[in-house]
Amino acid sequence: MASVRVIGTGSYVPPKVLKNSHFREMGLDTDDEWIVKRTGIKERRIADQGIYTSDLGYEASKKALSMADVKPENLDLIIMATITPDTCCPSGANWLEAKLGADNAISFDITAACSGFVFALSIAEAYLKTGNCNYVLVVAAEVMSRTLDWTDRTSCVFWGDGAGAAVLTTGDDGPVLLSTHIHTDGKGGKNLLLPGGGSRTTPISHESVERKLHTLKLEEAHRSFKVAVIRFVDAIKEAAEHNNIDVQDIDWFIPHQANLRIFQAISRKLNIPMERFYVTIHKYGNVSSASCAIALDEAARDGSIKEGHLVCVPVFGGGLTWGSALIKY
Repeated sequence: MASVRVIGTGSYVPPKVLKNSHFREMGLDTDDEWIVKRTGIKERRIADQGIYTSDLGYEASKKALSMADVKPENLDLIIMATITPDTCCPSGANWLEAKLGADNAISFDITAACSGFVFALSIAEAYLKTGNCNYVLVVAAEVMSRTLDWTDRTSCVFWGDGAGAAVLTTGDDGPVLLSTHIHTDGKGGKNLLLPGGGSRTTPISHESVERKLHTLKLEEAHRSFKVAVIRFVDAIKEAAEHNNIDVQDIDWFIPHQANLRIFQAISRKLNIPMERFYVTIHKYGNVSSASCAIALDEAARDGSIKEGHLVCVPVFGGGLTWGSALIKY
């Protein structure tokens, strides 16, 4: 069976920068020191009004397609990982397909919260291995800033906007997608919840808006932290064991950018130097599904990832969802 290859990556973040000092200016009981100490975040990017998730995905996709030297009309499938699509109907991927002019592609969204990029890679891998597709575009894009209660310091300081993309095909050239691994546990879904907008709270009412049901809720953060560390570690070990390598043989870990303290905990548990974690959370915050896709592209473009490197992309998110991908450059 031909190898699945990641032949192009791309990323895009909006130009508007929101620094930690902004929250103090808004009147929240927080400051730069508090946020940095607990999260590692110093600033994040925010999309302007009139800019939508598919717009961010479009910019990232153009860069990935350019690197891959693939034209939009050659795409067979577009998978968008997002929890913030332009509209519930049609899907964010449908809007993106039209903007790209990818007239021969099938497009659809998947919802796996912060794990979405790896879940989408897994789906792309399956389609490519069956021979049903030649070129697949995977896009993770989020406008998280429009899901937030900006008066809730326990949640609003974490999130940012942006998009990352990858073009996959089969063949003998380019980085090899060695494996993907995905898991879910629906019993933990309430820990990261966007209660409004689904069948529970439609049609939208004055009451549902006043109760802030249409904003993201982060419950039991301390417990979620512990679970995240366990699942990140499990996912990394699974990728290594599946490919008959030692965790220490992995050159780069590019995790979902959830919290710097989580990376530090993983580093201690697996005895991995922090220097092998590629970190972008300080400048972009948590961009949900897009965060690891953005980081992967940046690491590939700035020369951090070199030929022969093994790169592990572990993820954890609402659902609960978690998993990993292992790529050989």
